[in-house]
This record gives sequence, C-alpha cells and structure tokens, in this order.
Amino acid sequence: MDIYLKLIDVIVPVFTLVGVGYYLGKKNPTYDTKFITNFAAKFGSPALAFYAITSTGISFNLFINYFFYTLLAVICFSIIGVVILAIQKRDFISELPPLILPNCGNMGLPICLFAYGKLGLGVASAISAVIIISHFTFGIFLASKKVSFKVLLESTPVYAVLVAVGFLYYNIQPPKFIENTAFLLAYSTIALILMSLGIALTKLKVFSLKNAIISTFARLILGPLVGLGLIYFFDLKGIPAGVLFIQCSMPSAILTYLVGSMYSSKKVVNSIASTIVMSTIVSFLTIPIIVFISLKYFF
Repeated sequence: MDIYLKLIDVIVPVFTLVGVGYYLGKKNPTYDTKFITNFAAKFGSPALAFYAITSTGISFNLFINYFFYTLLAVICFSIIGVVILAIQKRDFISELPPLILPNCGNMGLPICLFAYGKLGLGVASAISAVIIISHFTFGIFLASKKVSFKVLLESTPVYAVLVAVGFLYYNIQPPKFIENTAFLLAYSTIALILMSLGIALTKLKVFSLKNAIISTFARLILGPLVGLGLIYFFDLKGIPAGVLFIQCSMPSAILTYLVGSMYSSKKVVNSIASTIVMSTIVSFLTIPIIVFISLKYFF
C-alpha cells in the first residue's frame, strides 16, 4: 500500500499543475507565456541547475558518471531514431530531435524530486545538463543542418551548470543566502514550467497521427528499454538508477519544437509538434507505470 500512496504523492502534483496550465490555455487561447519563458531561461533554469547540483548531496563522481550514462543514452536514442525515421522514409536528420531529447526538465526534474527527494533532483540535474547542452548543439545542428555554437554560448543555464560543477569539484558549499535564493527561484520555476507545459498542449496540434504514434512508441517504449539496458549493463543500483530510468522515459521535449520553428521547414515543424503532443498525452498513462517500477525496484 505504501508504494501506491508514494506513487500518488509523486504523480498528482505534477499532473495537477500541468492541468492548471491546460485550463488557463483553454480559457484564454491568447495566453502569453513570454514571461514564463524569459523567467525560466534567464533566472529559473540556471537557479534550478545550480541548486540541484550544489545543494542536494550529489557528489562530483556521481554527477560525472550519470552525465556519461546520459550521453550513451542519447547515442542509443539517436541510432533507434534514425532507423525508425529511415524506414518511414522521413527526414531522419531534422525530425530526429524529439526522438532523442526527452523532456527531462519540465517533467523529469519534478517527478524525480517527488519520487526520490533531493538526491533524486541532484542526479536528475546531471541528466538534464546533458539534454540542455544537446538542445543547443546537436539539436540546432539537426534542425538547421549547420554547426553553430552561438546559442550555446548565450545560454545562461549552461554557465550555471559549469559554475555548479566547479563548486562540486572543489567541494565548496555555496553561502546560505545564495542557496536560499536559488532554492526559491528553483521551486517557483518547477511550478511555472509545469503550467507552461499545459498551456503549450493547448496550442500544439497533431498533423500526422500515424507518424506521431510511431514516434511516440520510439520515445515512450524504446526510451525506457534503453534506460534499463544501461542500468543492467553498468550494474547501477538504488536511487540514481531509478532516476536514470525515469528520465529516459520522459516524452519529447517541447524545446525541440521551439528550435525546429527557428531552423526547420514547416513540414518538419508540424511533424515535431505532432510527436510532442502525442508523446506527452500518452505519457500521462506511461509515467505512473514507470514511476511505480522505479519505486519498487530502484530505491
């Protein structure tokens, strides 16, 4: 019974905030999320990354190890994605990002926090760091088919990760006033980005149901299998293993749509939007199962 109560404690807050955002988006179709986007990009996400890395008890070695495991996961996702898109005769370059970059930030971080506490948030931050960097390097390369590091160099969260890792490496505890400030910004960001996810779902549409279903299968079924494969290959145990499994099981990241909108054709952008909407909706069914497995076998 305890595990079912824990599952409720993890899932209900996340889905409730997404639901609030969806309600606001439906009630006001012109709802402007620019404030949330700017706040999260410039202040919230950097603070969340800094707090999660420096104040949750994660060690430098643990951070580096799970950073490496996530890189391997992205490589595996990429191989699977290319094969699936090539079989369908779709653009296996520009349409690849939503298959290989899960929503580890908007959904993964709060779920790992509620499931495993501060340590879960710390490990999840190592995984999210890889995904953030991938968005601004690999993601832009795939969308534009050009190499550019300009957006990466202008990304505040990336610098926050680098500074936080420096604190970890030298075993420096940040001053309490910095930790408290980061704490407030971090937790307010979690609430805002979950609501923004709900608002985004009211604006994105499914343009190709067949392609969206196949891509969703790749993200939500094969993604967790890759996570389990890494866990058993490297003999990972406990909370960190559970966090990796959860993060590998997240739906497609909304940021892939934003990047695609800037660099890809309308046809590709519509395909990406379809994958995000379908995978996010289906994840409301799969995430409780994933969290249940994680709590039962990786604690």
